[in-house]
Amino acid sequence: MDSASTVRSSRHTAAFAFIFVTVMVDMLAFGIIIPVLPHLIVQLSGGSLAQAAVWVGAISTTFMLMQFIFSPVQGTLSDRFGRRTVILISSFGLGVDFIVIALAPTVWLLFVGRVVSGICAASFSTANAYIADIVPKEKRAASYGALGAAFAIGFITGPALGGLLGHISIRLPFWVAAALSLINFCYGYFVLPESLPLERRSKRFDWRHANPFGALVLLRRYPQVFALATVYFMITLAQFSLNSTYVLYADYRYGWGPEAVGGTLALVGLCTGVVQAGLVRRLMPKLGERRMIMLGIPLAVAGYLVFGFAPVGWMFLLGIPLLALGGLAGPPSQALMTHQVDPHEQGRLQGALTSLASLAGIFGPALFANLFGLFISDHAPMHLPGIAFVLAALLLAIATVIAAYAIRHLHPVHAAEKQPPASLHGDFPTVADVVTHDSLPTHHSESSP
Repeated sequence: MDSASTVRSSRHTAAFAFIFVTVMVDMLAFGIIIPVLPHLIVQLSGGSLAQAAVWVGAISTTFMLMQFIFSPVQGTLSDRFGRRTVILISSFGLGVDFIVIALAPTVWLLFVGRVVSGICAASFSTANAYIADIVPKEKRAASYGALGAAFAIGFITGPALGGLLGHISIRLPFWVAAALSLINFCYGYFVLPESLPLERRSKRFDWRHANPFGALVLLRRYPQVFALATVYFMITLAQFSLNSTYVLYADYRYGWGPEAVGGTLALVGLCTGVVQAGLVRRLMPKLGERRMIMLGIPLAVAGYLVFGFAPVGWMFLLGIPLLALGGLAGPPSQALMTHQVDPHEQGRLQGALTSLASLAGIFGPALFANLFGLFISDHAPMHLPGIAFVLAALLLAIATVIAAYAIRHLHPVHAAEKQPPASLHGDFPTVADVVTHDSLPTHHSESSP
């Protein structure tokens, strides 16, 4: 291999590694604050758990509203100007935002912090588009599974570390999160290459595509994607039952404080990492993307039902591996959607999907948090603290039916379509290769950037 090919290989490996590290560090930063943010809200608002649940729902809704608005903007910007700048600006913005939250003396200033977080966290869609730029279609499910593993690694250490730091000071986790985000920005500034060459970028920035509703129109142009996106929306909506009620639910029902919550969330991350980094890659060649989807969603239904009805803590823990196995459905469904969309619209696709997730987040946290508050209050129609998880299971049961219909009408990806993007000929390592330390390819064609 000549020196030019060696340089290209090193740059691509570094790029894969950076996207993996970016997602992992961002998730670590977010994970650190999970065990302490609701308790900080309780402290600043001076209210009961039921009142704090309303505040948690409102702040979470604000965060997701910003993602809903800005995800298609970032996706369209990255299609027009490239992925690198968008990712770096977002990493820097997250670092500044965590500093604001660490200093916040009132709940209202937390709202300001979550506005900035929502805008910057929209870069997750750009990271997904980066993967679609450089990974051949047949390897994308494994690569998205590896990104899921990055989430899991951050989730394993983040909440556990946040619980320990929160025991020292309730604001210390936010300072650590800020440092992680700013270090990640510096790392990416010197390492990350651009994935989208000039000839494959959109010719102009179109505000019709950059607004959230215009971005969702893209999904209607691809009927198969629209059906799978509906399933994606319902899965995401169900997940907000955990985001908005888990900490308060565990405190109320099992008496778990920040350290116990951090430990159980670390277990969630460990199980998710095993599934995403190990099982997805091994089961995909045997089962295929469609069977993986139909296996994963019912397992998630079972996991949510265990969460909702478990009377004691050790029984609740039995639902964690079931919910982690439900993650088998995520990477193949995301890969199937990228198969159907043109290369120059991958950023818009990921922006539209993130907008869907944000749309779920606009009313999902308030829905689940207020249901939790209602069903533990004196005015509850029945005492059911796990009502949020029961509703999540019902949503996924409906999603299973829609997924079965959508998959039945999907067109297969032909062999000719399973080639790397035009500017990335050759055998490149996937993110999963970087994660598992598999041997990297030693040859690249001269057309590689």
